[in-house]
Amino acid sequence: MARESFLLRTDPKILEALRLWADDELRSANAQLDFILRDALRKAGRMPRKEKTDRKKES
Repeated sequence: MARESFLLRTDPKILEALRLWADDELRSANAQLDFILRDALRKAGRMPRKEKTDRKKES
């Protein structure tokens, strides 16, 4: 899976809370943020669907 970098500016207290939560779940802060975003997108019905490969039916 390709990844893209971007800068996130946030309150230092938010970042510290994220880091503590990530530590509790044995993740990096980056992986924790990715997990949180994916979960929120999925729950909101906004998670992009994976492309399915077309399987041709064999006769």
